[in-house]
Amino acid sequence: MQSSILIITLALMALVAGVFLFVVMSKNSAGTAAKHNKIRYQLISLLVIAGVIISVVSLRYGSHALASSDAVVINVVGGQWWWEIDRETVPLNKEVEFRITSEDVNHGMGIYNSDFQLIGQAQGMPGYTNKLVMVFDKPGTYQVLCLEFCGVAHHDMINEFEVVAAE
Repeated sequence: MQSSILIITLALMALVAGVFLFVVMSKNSAGTAAKHNKIRYQLISLLVIAGVIISVVSLRYGSHALASSDAVVINVVGGQWWWEIDRETVPLNKEVEFRITSEDVNHGMGIYNSDFQLIGQAQGMPGYTNKLVMVFDKPGTYQVLCLEFCGVAHHDMINEFEVVAAE
C-alpha cells in the first residue's frame, strides 16, 4: 500500500513538473525575457527536486511508515464513547504498531504523554484499519483520547496504557 502511494505521488509530481517545464519552454523571447525564463526554469527544477525529497522522506520515515516484522501489535477499537486497547502495557524503546478501527463512527485517536502533549494520532474508521507506528522512549502512563467530535459523550472517550521497560 505504501509503495503504491509513493509511486502515485511521484507520478503526479512528475506530471506537475512536466506542465511547468512546458510553460517555461514554450515562451520564446529574447533578452531579459530569456534570462527570466532561465531563472524560472532553475527555480522550478529546485522546487521539483525538493518536493520529491520531502515526499520520499515523509512517506518513508513518518509515523505511518510500515512497521518491522518484530513490532509489537496493539489493536485499538473505538466506539461511542470508549476506546478498547488489547494491551495495558507497552514495551519501552520497541517499535509498536497500533491498528486502529471503529465500530460505529469516525474517531480520531490521539496519544498523549504524561505532560499531556500529543505525540501520535490516527483516524479510527468503521470497516477500515489504520496503522500508526511509534517507539516510546520514556516510561510512564500515556492517555488515548478522541480528537474528532463523535457525539454527546465524546469527552468521556479516555483510555490509557503504561510504557514499561522490557523484561
